[in-house]
Amino acid sequence: MKNKNLLTIGAVFGATMVLAACEAEHEPSINAEDMARHIKILASDEFGGRAPATEGETKTINYISEQFRASGVKPALGDSYFQGVPMVEITAQNVSPLEIAGPEESFSLNYLKDMVVWTKRVQENIALDKSEMVFVGYGVVAPEYGWNDYEGVDVKGKTVVILVNDPGFATGDPEVFNGKAMTYYGRWTYKYEEAARQGAAGAIIVHQTAPASYPWGVVESSWSGPQLDLQREGNNMHRALVEGWITEDHARAAFAAADMDFDTAYASAKEPDFQASAMGLTASVSFDNSIRTSDSYNVAGIIEGTERPEEAIIYMGHWDHLGQGIPNVQGDDIYNGAVDNASGTAALIELGEQFAHNPPKRSVVILAVTGEESGLLGSAYYAENPIVPLAKTVGGINLDALNIIGETKNVVVVGYGKSELEEVLTKYAGHQNRVVEAEETPERGYFYRSDHFSLAKVGVPMLYAEGGVDHVVHGREWGQMKADEYTANDYHQPSDEYRDDWDLSGAVQDVKLLYAVGRDLADGTDWPNWYESAEFRNARDASRAGEE
Repeated sequence: MKNKNLLTIGAVFGATMVLAACEAEHEPSINAEDMARHIKILASDEFGGRAPATEGETKTINYISEQFRASGVKPALGDSYFQGVPMVEITAQNVSPLEIAGPEESFSLNYLKDMVVWTKRVQENIALDKSEMVFVGYGVVAPEYGWNDYEGVDVKGKTVVILVNDPGFATGDPEVFNGKAMTYYGRWTYKYEEAARQGAAGAIIVHQTAPASYPWGVVESSWSGPQLDLQREGNNMHRALVEGWITEDHARAAFAAADMDFDTAYASAKEPDFQASAMGLTASVSFDNSIRTSDSYNVAGIIEGTERPEEAIIYMGHWDHLGQGIPNVQGDDIYNGAVDNASGTAALIELGEQFAHNPPKRSVVILAVTGEESGLLGSAYYAENPIVPLAKTVGGINLDALNIIGETKNVVVVGYGKSELEEVLTKYAGHQNRVVEAEETPERGYFYRSDHFSLAKVGVPMLYAEGGVDHVVHGREWGQMKADEYTANDYHQPSDEYRDDWDLSGAVQDVKLLYAVGRDLADGTDWPNWYESAEFRNARDASRAGEE
């Protein structure tokens, strides 16, 4: 009996040692110093804000590919790391005031200060001349919710005025759309697309900080200067002639000129029996376009799997930011994008190195994409032209704007409750003594605002998780304050620069966690899926049907 116990103890001890050795073998050697080094370089003034199709892009993609090559991450496209993404750059120039005219009152809105306008059409001269204005509420056509804001109204050739977000946000009722959580119908991208489908000549969204989730300064910086899109057949002539935003104050003035009360109209728009209404006003604006076509590039590396190389997981994040130009803020016109998203790009470089040093059984694609700030362009192009077939892509992890405030007790999933990847995350978050939580502000629509969405739309299970705000030392309230300060002061501003007082231990904590999740998938045989309630489940099932 004594010897048997000794043998049992010896076996257990041996198994424990083997387990410990395996865990040690896969423990990533990611540190704050290496992360900081990459961020400092990528977010330096020398890189000019990393706008696509600029000298800053050339420096950026060369830096990323050099880091991949040095760490042993192989090119994912034959002998090249670069996936060409054909783009068109349109820059509005000589923008006139937006003239809103009524039977008794007319007034002008100044470019940038009061309104921002642009076009997706690839044409040199744009003129919207006395286009009738129609208030269409949230501008949503959603049969599954029994909702049609365009029912009974013809807006062909007219300018539609649209509220931001969706009726669920306005009501707070979980039975209306998705309640507080924004649906895709609440995103500006959808609203402009739907206005075009309805034949509108102009589509103007009323900016409100709470439902938009960002201040006017973000509109001013993000939709002025060069605007990028993918080169498409027909030069986007199906889009509205003019797209844009106006400030809430000037929207209220327009409604008053139309003898309409803005608050009453806002309240009516959240009701299912809402009826669009002509405003008795016209809109006029003109501008010229400078047009340039170019190729931008996704940077793609691969670590080939040792047993099932045809199957892959993907880590992705965008390398681009807003570049350099207007508006100038306190003498600085370089939008360095240190948090957004030099931090995520640095994480991709570090993750690639870790997997290259110890290749898993499935392949791992490390993808730094272009054009996120212009509408998820690089990831959309990849979704249409994948390096690994979508049906063979096990799942993916997105890295966008990492934690700079230090370690946290929680992990936040953007779009919580959508996929089985959350179960893998929860397992490894527990190893860090952390809890997984849903985002506190689903009404901001972050799930639809980063690159994972491009792959989610075509069915690939995607995880967008980030460090929470429950700081291990200072607590949740302090962490939330820091997050709010970044959104209010630095998001999409020249002030998003690297700072020596950042605490990147939280970023390291998160990257190690996401490495563990990816390692589990890459060494396993499971095929995680979207939950039944997720809007992407059917696309995934259809994609995988031919493989099983």
